[in-house]
Amino acid sequence: MKQLPLEKYHDLALLLLRIGVGVVFIVAGWGKLTGIEGVQGFFGDLGIPLAGMMAWVVAIVEFVGGLMVLTGLYAKIPNLLLAVIMVVALFTTKLGGEFSAARVDILLLLMTLALAILGSGKYSLNSMLGKEDV
Repeated sequence: MKQLPLEKYHDLALLLLRIGVGVVFIVAGWGKLTGIEGVQGFFGDLGIPLAGMMAWVVAIVEFVGGLMVLTGLYAKIPNLLLAVIMVVALFTTKLGGEFSAARVDILLLLMTLALAILGSGKYSLNSMLGKEDV
């Protein structure tokens, strides 16, 4: 059986991953930014230290980080920060529950880690600007 030469689509695959991850976090971050009081209360109920400040940090990292991932501009660090957010989300809201409640968070965690390792690819602002993916 002949194998398909899919290696040539590596950068396209990275773009598709970035679009998915970026859009999800942009929308989630925007929702937090526009409803920050509720997020602060929720974080407080979860027992997250400095809940008021951490709500802002998470909202900004999700929104701005999502934009950076989507565009591929210095996206390795935002991907790592988003992975940390997903780990905290899993341990504070999903641990001990049904797998179906955690599956999207697990996928986002794994996708952000994959993008942090692989970089943004040639269809990114970093590539267009001739910058190294940091």
